[in-house]
Amino acid sequence: MNYAFGRLQRQLIRGSPIWQLAAHCRAQTRFAPVFTTHSPRSVSTAEPDQTEPEAKAKKLNQKALDEQEQDVRARQNQVQRPWHRQGADNPPVEKNGKTIAPVTKGKLLTTPTRLLKLILPLPIMVEKDQDNNSKHDYGRSISPNDTIQPLALLIHPQQPLSYVERLIQAEIPPVVEDGKEKIPSVYFRAEDAADGDNKPTTRSEAKQRDTEGGSRNNNRTHVASYSGLGHEGPEREGSDKNWVRWSNSTEMGDFIRDAARGREFAVEIEGYNVEMRVSVPSFGDRTYYMRAQLRKMSWQIDELSRIKRECDLLAHKGANLLAKGGFGLLAGWWGVVYYVSFHTEFGWDLVEPITYLAGLSTIMGGYLWFLYISKDLSYRAAMNVTVSRRQNALYEARGFDANKWQQLVQEANALRREIKVVAVEYDVDWDEAKEVGDKVKEVLTEERSKAGHKARSSEKEKDEEYTEEERKKMDESEEKMDESKKKDESSS
Repeated sequence: MNYAFGRLQRQLIRGSPIWQLAAHCRAQTRFAPVFTTHSPRSVSTAEPDQTEPEAKAKKLNQKALDEQEQDVRARQNQVQRPWHRQGADNPPVEKNGKTIAPVTKGKLLTTPTRLLKLILPLPIMVEKDQDNNSKHDYGRSISPNDTIQPLALLIHPQQPLSYVERLIQAEIPPVVEDGKEKIPSVYFRAEDAADGDNKPTTRSEAKQRDTEGGSRNNNRTHVASYSGLGHEGPEREGSDKNWVRWSNSTEMGDFIRDAARGREFAVEIEGYNVEMRVSVPSFGDRTYYMRAQLRKMSWQIDELSRIKRECDLLAHKGANLLAKGGFGLLAGWWGVVYYVSFHTEFGWDLVEPITYLAGLSTIMGGYLWFLYISKDLSYRAAMNVTVSRRQNALYEARGFDANKWQQLVQEANALRREIKVVAVEYDVDWDEAKEVGDKVKEVLTEERSKAGHKARSSEKEKDEEYTEEERKKMDESEEKMDESKKKDESSS
């Protein structure tokens, strides 16, 4: 009975509002640390020993650690999952900046190896047709190329246009004509400016033509003029251009020389209605590498020429001093003979045999020296021997390499000759002094004249040796003929 009464009392107390409010408060305080966040104020109240600056520093440190942890996790995700990498949505090859404009005009460039680099924007390319051909056959199919890739060809100026035609034909598919494949022909056209180039370029020339009348102008239409401007020349309209087709047997250098009167020449492919314009190099473009190499050589020649000039000057001074010393020796000998002959008691009886023997010994010594050098006995030969020895000694002392000097001079003169040939082809007055300088020009001209003189002298010596051998052979043949005649007479 007491048990039942106590149980009923507890149920009534729990069902009252006061008991429910107390239970609700206990529940909130039990789970509050799990669902609530602490503010800086709560941290400071929870930890009364920690100050506010220390709490801020701890928060910043925790923030840096969180960022570093996020970075490490992102890198791990990139390694494990490639689609999480940065910029995964962008294409693998992204074009930066401007788009490359397609090549629509060809170029004719010069190279350091004297070859010509012809760049043609071929709108046709050859590919393998795998659908219509077997594995072993290499078929050709026409495939238009939207982004035209230029074709580069290396050509020597002395090669004919037919060689260039075969190179281009190897890069294009055949043309189908009447159901048969045909290799397309390639034509080369250049501007014919017979009328345009004969126009007066200055006011004085125009007045002179007006005074001379029309006969001169009529005659000038049959004279082809040349210009070295090339693509640097004035641009003319299409109506003013007269195109002329050139034979494929023409050399590339001759074709370029004539095409340099205009800015460009045309390459036409039969069957495709394709005409490619190629800009013509000017005289400056054609000789760019040669002039650059000549300028580089001119600097070396200028440095070596200074050393050579100093050594040659010292050697010539030494030779002149030696010659003056020889004259002084002869003058002293003359004074001794005069004094002994007329101012001493020995007299002419003693001096005469001494002078005779001294003069004879001098002649014998000169004859032996002539046999030793095997050259003409002259002042120039004697000076050359003395100067050359002194020069070689000074060259070794100053570190001057004579072989290198000769090689540089020969190469520089060869480059000058090539540039002058191109200048004649382009009808251009090339100012050599602007490229190498006046001093180097004089040195090269002097060395070239010396080389020409040596070549002529060597040829003369060879001719003399050849004539002597021919004379000996003629004499031997005459002697044999005389002996044969004598034998015939004796036998008869």
